Amino acid sequence: MKLESAELRVLELPLKFRFQTSFGTQTSKRFVLLTLRAQGLEGYAECVTDPLPLYREETNSTALVMLEELFLPLVLGVEFANPEALNAALEPFKGNTMAKATLEMAFWDLWARSLNLPLWQLLGGVKSEIPVGVSLGIQSTVQATLETVQKHVQQGYKRIKLKIKPGWDWQPLEAVRAEFPDLTLTADANSSYTLADLRILQRIDAVNLDYLEQPLAFDDLVDHAKLQKMMHTPICLDESIMSAKDARKALELGAARLINIKVGRLGGHLEARRTHDVAQSFGAPLWCGGMLESGVGRAHNIHLSSMAGFTKPGDTSSSSRYFETDIVNEALEATDGMMPVPQGAGIGMSLNREFLERVTVKKVVLAR
Repeated sequence: MKLESAELRVLELPLKFRFQTSFGTQTSKRFVLLTLRAQGLEGYAECVTDPLPLYREETNSTALVMLEELFLPLVLGVEFANPEALNAALEPFKGNTMAKATLEMAFWDLWARSLNLPLWQLLGGVKSEIPVGVSLGIQSTVQATLETVQKHVQQGYKRIKLKIKPGWDWQPLEAVRAEFPDLTLTADANSSYTLADLRILQRIDAVNLDYLEQPLAFDDLVDHAKLQKMMHTPICLDESIMSAKDARKALELGAARLINIKVGRLGGHLEARRTHDVAQSFGAPLWCGGMLESGVGRAHNIHLSSMAGFTKPGDTSSSSRYFETDIVNEALEATDGMMPVPQGAGIGMSLNREFLERVTVKKVVLAR
């Protein structure tokens, strides 16, 4: 398949609610959308970077530069037999995994459409629907937290995850556990604690969480291994896992007992599949994390989650939770905590062109 042209758009979608984490508060989602074209077909992917380097090092601006000035000029006009061949062209360049993932994922979509096959089938997926959880941002009060949890429990979500940070941790968790003793409850600290916070972390340990996500530094494995030995609650790593090799090291060290796979963070579907296979070899559960994606990124996540190793509910909840209008025409909606895997060619999504134009902040077209 010879790549003919590409279109980069910077989009801004308003969120239906304030989403607060230890990083700060979001009221909109600004991201880069890539369209790849070949053989009269289009493939889509979105970049999971944010405006500021709070989650990992990359940002919207750095990803846009890497795609526009290096990665796309490198591949446009070139024939690639499959995603492995495209990935080989990007491999010499260090880091920039989110920018690389955007290109690789768009190619997966394009390639799958050229074969008239759904992406899940090419990835090795085995499920036609997946269990989904929901990630709830920091609320203004404990009572507001309880009300928000109640609403999503009634909607049938299979797991409730609360964002926490120092000063807002055991209080809402203990209250939710008391109100919902049988709830599958998790917490995500987004790297906001250190081993000096052990007393607080051990109080969280007593809440009977399904797991505690990324409590310590974003680039740490050693201290996570120390912490895991002092806690009954399984630690799940997110930001610390940038490759299948990182997953192997974390599981060997005992720094985690399960892994959050984000395809954008790992550099694309190929590395996500390798990480999936590493985790399975250790018997470690997996789930798919989210980055407030639109329907394009959400569809990629759903297809990936159809693989056998994704046994925990992921952050692939209904798109309508986040956006009044999405950039895709097809609905991605969960029913009783189950999300159907799209069955059309590629990711099974088409773009809502009229709305896309309204939310476009910047547009760049490249051709060879």
